[in-house]
Amino acid sequence: MLNPQLFPLEVDPQTGEPFLRLRHHKSIILTPARWDDAKQLLEYMNDPRLCVWLNSPPFPYLPEHAESWLGRMIGPSRDILQELEEAKEVAELKTVEDCPVHIIREVMDDGTQKLIGNAHMFRYKNGELVLSDGSWTVDWAGKAKREEENGSRKAGDPEIIWSFGDWLAPSHHNQGIMTDAVETLLHDWGVPRMGVRHMIAAAFEGNMASVKTFTKNGFDMVYTSKNHFEVKGKMQGLHVLEWKAAENLDLISFNFRP
Repeated sequence: MLNPQLFPLEVDPQTGEPFLRLRHHKSIILTPARWDDAKQLLEYMNDPRLCVWLNSPPFPYLPEHAESWLGRMIGPSRDILQELEEAKEVAELKTVEDCPVHIIREVMDDGTQKLIGNAHMFRYKNGELVLSDGSWTVDWAGKAKREEENGSRKAGDPEIIWSFGDWLAPSHHNQGIMTDAVETLLHDWGVPRMGVRHMIAAAFEGNMASVKTFTKNGFDMVYTSKNHFEVKGKMQGLHVLEWKAAENLDLISFNFRP
C-alpha cells in the first residue's frame, strides 16, 4: 500500500522509487538522485553551453565532483523519505524541510529513464541581496547574519525565504520543460508540503531563458546587480526574481492525507 504521506508522489512499481510527474510534460518525471548518475553529470557539467550559466559547479568538472554532489543530494532525499515513512500513520500531511525528488528524467518509449536536468528548492543563499527602504541593494556585511536567521527557522515557517536552483540539458532547451518543472515543484510540493510562501531566485545577467522560466511562473524581476561576483575567473551580474504566495492561498485540500 502506498504511504499516504508521500502524496502527491507516485511510486515506481518495479523499483519502489518515488517520483513526481510534471504537470504538462507527462513523459518527464522528478526522482531522487542515483549514484549511477555520475557519468551523465560529467557530460553535462563540462558542456560549455550549460556550465557558463552555473555558479557552483567547478570547471573542469571531475568524477570526484560528481560523487560529492550526488552524496549531498542522496542523503537528504533518503532522510526525508524516512521521515515520511515514520509518519505514515499520521492523518495530517507532514510538513518537511525538502523535496526528496529533484532530478529531471525523461521516460523513454521503452521505459528507460534519461537524466536531463535538476530542479531543487533550498533556503536562500544570497543574503547579500536585500530589500531596504523599498529598494533592492547589496549588503555583503549583513549576508551571514541574514542567512543564519533564515536557516534557523523551523520547517514550515512562512517567513522562510526559499530559492531555486536548476539546469537542463541543452538537448531539451526551448521545450518548456524547466518552466513546467518549476511550476510542478513549487505548487505540487513546495507550497503544500514545505510551506513555501516566499522565494527569491537568481540568474546570471543575460540569462534571459532562466529569467523567462521564472517570470512565466509568477516571479517578478526586481533587481539586477551588476558585476556581483567572480565566477570561473569572470565577473558576473545577477538578475534577482521574487515570488510570494497569494494571501488567500487555499491549502485545504492538502491538510489531510488522501
